[in-house]
Amino acid sequence: MKNRKSGFSLLFSIFIVSLVIIIRIAAATKAILHDYGDALSKSILFFEGQRSGKLPSTQRLTWRKDSALRDGFDNGVDLTGGYYDAGDNVKFNFPMAFSTTILSWGILEYGKSIGPSNLKDALEAIRWSTDYFLKATSINGVVFAQVGDPNGDHNCWQRPEDMDTPRTVYAVTEKAPGSEVSAEIAAALAASSMVFRAFGDKVYAKVLLQRASKVFEFADKYRGSYNDSIGAGACPFYCDFNGYQDELLWASAWLHKATRSPVYWNYVSQNMKNFESFIEGSMSEFGWDAKHAGINVLLSKFVVNQSLEYTTPFLSNADKFVCNEFTEFLSGGLIYKPGMCNLQHTAMTFLLLAYARYLKNTNRVIQCDNVVITPKRLIHFTKSQVDYILGDNPMKMSYMVGYGNKFPQRIHHRGSSLPSISTYPEHIDCKGGTPYFLSNNPNPNLLIGAVVGGPKIDDSFADDRIDAGQSEPATYVNAPLVGLLAYFKARS
Repeated sequence: MKNRKSGFSLLFSIFIVSLVIIIRIAAATKAILHDYGDALSKSILFFEGQRSGKLPSTQRLTWRKDSALRDGFDNGVDLTGGYYDAGDNVKFNFPMAFSTTILSWGILEYGKSIGPSNLKDALEAIRWSTDYFLKATSINGVVFAQVGDPNGDHNCWQRPEDMDTPRTVYAVTEKAPGSEVSAEIAAALAASSMVFRAFGDKVYAKVLLQRASKVFEFADKYRGSYNDSIGAGACPFYCDFNGYQDELLWASAWLHKATRSPVYWNYVSQNMKNFESFIEGSMSEFGWDAKHAGINVLLSKFVVNQSLEYTTPFLSNADKFVCNEFTEFLSGGLIYKPGMCNLQHTAMTFLLLAYARYLKNTNRVIQCDNVVITPKRLIHFTKSQVDYILGDNPMKMSYMVGYGNKFPQRIHHRGSSLPSISTYPEHIDCKGGTPYFLSNNPNPNLLIGAVVGGPKIDDSFADDRIDAGQSEPATYVNAPLVGLLAYFKARS
């Protein structure tokens, strides 16, 4: 959590970033002209490499095969499907749900401009997740929060097709609640319901929305953190550090957007006050764990349309989020936040673009002390962040596997780094994959479209699979990028 900057420091930071943007725009004629359409198609394809369960005949990354076909069976429930979150073989439903929410938001905003083929693939990527979440919420009073023992899994370097580590099922219940994971699943179901309603599957959309409402009611009625309920399953891997209150507000905001019911608007507007002590210090945070800034941006369009900007905090909070983002950057121009993975802040960039478009449509600008931030400036800035990922950076490399001439070759990903069953059908046990993990050889299977953790604070990148912070991809890195690339594809 960042401390508040002084007025002078904020002005100076904004001046420096503005100067960087001007320099980058002036140099655009010399920079690489990126193929945003190619990057978009590949960013969606990545999700096929993360699939768990029985793969369809249309699977394009054919080095991946069926896996985890008995998930949940020992507990009397079918929990097959869904996604592995990153380079391991665990299904963490909290970040998976966030990935689904943001992927849906991007398609909701820009889906009409991405072309029939990309739209079809994006809808399949969302449905792969929502079908799984319908299973995970199919029992009254229970939400399944995770499948796979993360400690056992992280002790092995093994293909998902070979897994013999425990497929432990973790659930939250009325007596052992998990409001953050339940509410994020509700948000994902609500957001995705809007996508399917917009693109022709109204029956499925209705199923998703009804389930979203039910799961949200469960999350709100039985409050508590899954940190306490599932213990070592969540921590230290995906601990909820920001409390569950932001997820309750986030889910309610999505349900309001999907239904326009005053019930959800009243909930979120009243509880912004009731939860103030839990959320006030994180209004500029956004990612799989913190939804604070996302709540304000998501609701800002409704607030302006209903002339509620002076009676609710959402618009002013969204403006503060933008001002605070113009503070810390790598020397190459990438947003910097303390943590393990620099490129996971694609979610921040997506949020800035979404808000820039809302500002443009309402002829608004943002006043950051004495500096005016226009929608045009915000859009140029978000483009610079996308271009950094695609190759406009000091390393002169793409951080997306398969895009451009130079990209990561040794990503921290079990399935990608081990030989496919197609070429090596023998079973690889828990420690059998260790030599591949330690090898300096490039990964034998390209996880096309995967965006890795990215550079260090000095803009350097070692391309070393042992360094998970730099070389591991994740669904919550790719999901926001889909929307960003869709926007810039339509304008290239």
